Amino acid sequence: MSEQPLKLVVVTAGTSDPSSTRMLADRVAQRVVDLSARRGGSVTVQVVDLRELAGEVTTALVSQLVGPKLRQAVAALGAADGVIASTPVYKAGPSGLFTSFFQVLDNDLLIATPVVLAATAGTARHALVVDDQLRSLFAYLRTTTAPTSLFAAPEDWADPALATRIDRAALELLLLMDSGFARQVRDQSWRNYSHEYGSAGGTELNIDLNSDLMRLATGGTAADLD
Repeated sequence: MSEQPLKLVVVTAGTSDPSSTRMLADRVAQRVVDLSARRGGSVTVQVVDLRELAGEVTTALVSQLVGPKLRQAVAALGAADGVIASTPVYKAGPSGLFTSFFQVLDNDLLIATPVVLAATAGTARHALVVDDQLRSLFAYLRTTTAPTSLFAAPEDWADPALATRIDRAALELLLLMDSGFARQVRDQSWRNYSHEYGSAGGTELNIDLNSDLMRLATGGTAADLD
């Protein structure tokens, strides 16, 4: 195990209080903490409750202005060794608040970061949303998703099979976190990824901003090229 505490961030989009979405994420997080302690390590847990960020997420979507709470959440995710992402399912899809939050993040923020995907719903008919929709979103963000995803409908909470899946997902996440895979990818292969201008990592700094093409692109005229 790592000598330094591993940092686990829980992102939950539950809107009720108490929230089954938060409850599912908390159970996974607690299991990761327990498994780590059993192996001689430690894990710190930070929760990002998207209910508290709804206004700032909306503002960021329409204006690209990042408020203080959203900035803190982004910083926490950037420093995370692992993430638990939990959303309620509405109308056969993940919460709009949940998807909006991840859409406003820098595409480079979570490269290779281990993630457990989780969802809750009022009916088991939504069980495929996690693997059908959430995996594609997190694949686009280039995360490392744990093989086991989690879904809980009302009848699942009393089913021992849910606890078994939580144990499995928690162990997968802990092993991925402890391996340092994400850190090694970023250290050794960062430049092999496509990055947006101004994105995390500063790989755009090797662009020659003094070229004729760049001067034209930034509003120059043909006369400026002489």
